[in-house]
Amino acid sequence: MITMTIDREALADFLRRYRARVRPQDAGLPAGLRRRTPGLRREEVAQLAGMSADYYIRLEQARGPQPSTDMLAALARALRLSDDERDHLHLLAGRRPPAGRTAGHHVSPGLLHLLDQLPATPVQVLSALGDVLAQNAMAEALLGGVCSVSEHGRNVIWRWFTDPAQRTAYPAAEHDHYGRIHVADLRAAVARRADDVAASRLVDRLKAASEEFTALWELHEVAVRRSSRMRVLHSLIGPVDLDCQVLLAPEGDQRVVLYTPPIGSDTAERLALLKVVGTGQFAAQG
Repeated sequence: MITMTIDREALADFLRRYRARVRPQDAGLPAGLRRRTPGLRREEVAQLAGMSADYYIRLEQARGPQPSTDMLAALARALRLSDDERDHLHLLAGRRPPAGRTAGHHVSPGLLHLLDQLPATPVQVLSALGDVLAQNAMAEALLGGVCSVSEHGRNVIWRWFTDPAQRTAYPAAEHDHYGRIHVADLRAAVARRADDVAASRLVDRLKAASEEFTALWELHEVAVRRSSRMRVLHSLIGPVDLDCQVLLAPEGDQRVVLYTPPIGSDTAERLALLKVVGTGQFAAQG
């Protein structure tokens, strides 16, 4: 486990600078007529954060104790910090930042526009837990449609461990590798979403449904999936090698996955063929 330590000098500098940004009236305090410096006084920050003035002064003088997470949350509110500034405050204090707001299953118009602007490239938007939230026509032609009727029907990890047909599109020799990637990435996501009901329910159902998943989960492997190489055995265009590039959306709990041709491969030509025959086939079925 990585040990985080407090950076007292940087923390003190951060507090002084951000205290100077807050106008008294923005914090619900009278502006007064004799303020010699901009922003809040130290005593006012302490009052707003519910701590003693001496405690706060020692923090600004880089000689205070390590603040608790509750104390840091109070300081973030008092200084009117943004989510990014709040997270930075926690890191300076040697604490793990709290979980931020999540986008859930709502895909922003910007991401949907991105999918439309890449008609020749298979693209999916996945949740951190593996739910397929959106995909363009090329991704559907390459990887198939996604059932969203059941609770976990559109979850790629659930389908991998519970639907044998899901694996037929991938070489048998690589099944174990893909399984470990899925589980390691899911464990990282679950750790970031402490006390999340949806995450706990997914893991519990996977454990009940798959001994293979349970065995891999017990290995406690953790690895956020950022890029990888995969091979898809497609019924129309044959086997294709793909580079998977994973881009995180600003909220952090969604990711954009692009499936691109490796340099020197014939994948680009095969995808061009799929764009003609595959997307037309799915359009006709729709």
